[in-house]
Amino acid sequence: MSKKSTLQFWDTASDYLDHHLKVIRQVSGHTIDSYRACLNSFIDYLESVEHVSRKKVSFQNFGKETLKRYLAWMITERSLAPKTCNLRMTAIRALLEYAAQEHLWVMPIYVDSCNIAGVKVPNRTIEYFEPDEMTALLSAPSDRKQTDRRNQMMLIFLYDTAARVAEAKHVKVSDIHLDAEVPYVTLLGKGRKYRNIPLMERTVLHLRRYLKEFHSGNPKSESPLFYSKIHGQMHELSSDTFEKMIKRYAEKCRKSVHSIPKNVHCHMVRKTRAMDLYREGVPLTHIQQLLGHENISTTSGFYAFVTLDVLAGVLETVKPDDGVKSWSNPETLERLYRL
Repeated sequence: MSKKSTLQFWDTASDYLDHHLKVIRQVSGHTIDSYRACLNSFIDYLESVEHVSRKKVSFQNFGKETLKRYLAWMITERSLAPKTCNLRMTAIRALLEYAAQEHLWVMPIYVDSCNIAGVKVPNRTIEYFEPDEMTALLSAPSDRKQTDRRNQMMLIFLYDTAARVAEAKHVKVSDIHLDAEVPYVTLLGKGRKYRNIPLMERTVLHLRRYLKEFHSGNPKSESPLFYSKIHGQMHELSSDTFEKMIKRYAEKCRKSVHSIPKNVHCHMVRKTRAMDLYREGVPLTHIQQLLGHENISTTSGFYAFVTLDVLAGVLETVKPDDGVKSWSNPETLERLYRL
C-alpha cells in the first residue's frame, strides 16, 4: 500500500471520530468510544491475522472478502456474541460510508460491505425481577451504614425512574426538582437527548432524606447525586460500582428468596419497572417515554409480550361453551384450515 493511501485512511478515520461524530453529529462520548474500540479491533485483526502492519493500513484492506473473514473469525475464534459482531461491522460500514463521501474511490468498498449479512441474533427471554424479588432487593441494604443508605437510594432511583446505569451515574443534584408541582428528574439519555421523569411520592421522601444527609440539602449543587469520596473529593460512581452493588444484595437476598437469578445486573431493574407498568395496563407509548426509546418498536419488542400470569388470567375467562360454538361454525373452521 502507498504511503499516501495509509495517510488518507488515518486522517479520514480520525476526522470521522473526532470531528464528524463529535461536532457535526453531536453523538455521545460513549458512542464515539464504542465506535473507536470497534475500529481498533478490526485494525488489530488486520495486524495479527491478516499480517497488515498498522503503518500500512488503508481502505483497500476493507474489502468484502477481508470483512467476511473478520466476521467469521469473530464468531469461530473469538466466540463473540452476535450483537457484538454486528456492532463492529456497523462501525466499519459507518466509517466506509463517511469515507466514500470524502473519497469517491471508496464507494465500491462501502457498497460491498453493505452486502455482508449480519449475524442472526437469537430472541432471548426478557430478564426481570418478580414482585417479591424486587421487594427483597430494595429492602436488602441496612440503614445502619451510610454506604448502605446510599445504595438503597440508588436501587430506589433505578426502579422508580427506569434509568439506565449510564444515565443514573451522571445525574447531578441540580437535575433533581423536588419542589416542582410534579417532582421530576432530568436524565441525559442515548444520543445526548434529555427527558424528564416524574418522581413518585415515596421516592421524593427518600430523596429528601438522602439529600439532607449526603448533600447538606443544597438543591443547586453540580455534584453527582451518587458519589464516593477519594481524598475528600466527590467522584462520580463507575458503572462497575452499580453492578457490584446489585450482585452483592442479590446474593444476600437469595438466602430467603431462592428464585432470584444467579446472574443479575442493574438493567433488570429497568426492565422490571417497565414490566410492572405493563402489567398494570400502562400504554406502551407512556412506557416508551419513560424508557427513552426513540421508536415504539423498540419498546414493544422488549416488553409487549404476554407473561405467563397474564396469559393464565386470559385463559381463565374463556368459557367452554363459547369454544364449542366456535368450533361448530363452518366459517371459523374454514379460516382455521387455511394457511
